[in-house]
Amino acid sequence: METGILAYGAYIPRRRLARKSIADANAWFTPALRGQAKGERSMCNWDEDAVTMAVEAARDCMTGLDRDRIRTVQLASTSFPFADRLNSGIVAQALNLSPEISSLDVGSSQRAATAGLAAVLQGTGAGGQALFLASEKRRTKAGSTLEMTSGDGAAALLVGAGKVIARLVAAHSRTVDFIDHYRGQGFAYDYVWEERWIRDEGYAKIVPATLAGLFGKCAVEPGSIAHFCMPCTLGKVAVSVAKKAGIPEAAVRDNLHAVCGETGCAHALLMLADALATAKPGERILVVGFGQGCDALLFEATAELRELPPRKGVRGYLARRSEETNYNRFLAFNELITLERGMRAELDKQTALSTLYRKRDMILGLVGGRCGKCGTLQFPKSNVCVNPACNAFHTQSDHAFAEMSGKVNSHTADQLTYSPDPPAICGMVQFDAGGRLMMDFADVDMAEVGVGLPMRMVFRIKDYDSQRGFTRYFWKATPAGAAKEA
Repeated sequence: METGILAYGAYIPRRRLARKSIADANAWFTPALRGQAKGERSMCNWDEDAVTMAVEAARDCMTGLDRDRIRTVQLASTSFPFADRLNSGIVAQALNLSPEISSLDVGSSQRAATAGLAAVLQGTGAGGQALFLASEKRRTKAGSTLEMTSGDGAAALLVGAGKVIARLVAAHSRTVDFIDHYRGQGFAYDYVWEERWIRDEGYAKIVPATLAGLFGKCAVEPGSIAHFCMPCTLGKVAVSVAKKAGIPEAAVRDNLHAVCGETGCAHALLMLADALATAKPGERILVVGFGQGCDALLFEATAELRELPPRKGVRGYLARRSEETNYNRFLAFNELITLERGMRAELDKQTALSTLYRKRDMILGLVGGRCGKCGTLQFPKSNVCVNPACNAFHTQSDHAFAEMSGKVNSHTADQLTYSPDPPAICGMVQFDAGGRLMMDFADVDMAEVGVGLPMRMVFRIKDYDSQRGFTRYFWKATPAGAAKEA
């Protein structure tokens, strides 16, 4: 059986920060930022990070597919919320995958995703499938060029043997300790070197050499490439590299800079997911990852691409857009300013790790119960059925609520309780198949909330323990339809 990509998915946060807002706020100190003030960048909500975005990308990837065959989960990022906790393990638990899987975090380079994907593609056998994820929420200094060019987002690829939508033709890598930027241990922000040096000594020399090695491995002409995916925020560099390699200029893909920004190590896979959404069977897709060397992966789309169940993908999440012009909100969400949050924010938020472990299915996987006698669904699962006509004891089996749809039964906006983005909006969600749950709402404006509004579940940050550096996750409800475009 042929091995390759079986499915793809993506996630881009709903909020989009206008670059003009960044430039206007910082022009008093860095007037040159006005020259980059076009377009917008994706921006995580306060309750999103690399783990939550990876979960959403994975759910998009697995639309209409069976999760039981997944045997490996890998997550690439340079912005993991935990330095010493298996971040990919949190994702696997949230997806309710079998515990009989392997998981791995891949990081420390902007080509962590392409290098990791190449390794998975070349090592996956017929015994199972691998879910490879890349997700990034990078912190940047206020008023920096990197703040203007960055974006938050995630991509997911299901890899394995079977009816592949894109087969791997060839892969080639070069490792060169060329330092275009770095972030030292214990430092919050990247230090970036001079752009001309990065362009002339980095991209212009390392990438063409890697592509030459790739084409030397396979009987593929550069002129046959239909989609060239190379993340780079430096103007016309991707076109210049393509020309040097003999790749048609028309093959160079939009790098999504104007509508999203560069999502760090995830961006090469995000561009690949975008290309797969429009590629035709037989077309060749070349993906490049740059960072202390270069990875080049060449794929060929197959006829199975047409049979893949529809998914949101990059374009679907780009359409789910809400314009953000409040730069101060962005600074607060990314802890770039010291904000007086009030006494209600001072509550000790220590997590009881023993309880989290015992209730991990319920907390991370949103697993409730189903009565084996009357079929009633309930959350949380308990020893007694909540149906007053049943009240059977010890009859409940596990039932996952995460993929169930529901509607708002009641709602409120609380201005008194602490929220990083007040007001705190919550309410009762009545699930369509039965069961109800009082929960927080995410990515919603109070004006659009009403009884009967369709909702879906999303995996988000519940609290952050700043004293101990621990992030606590749970599920929230968000409007099921596409958000209104601003």
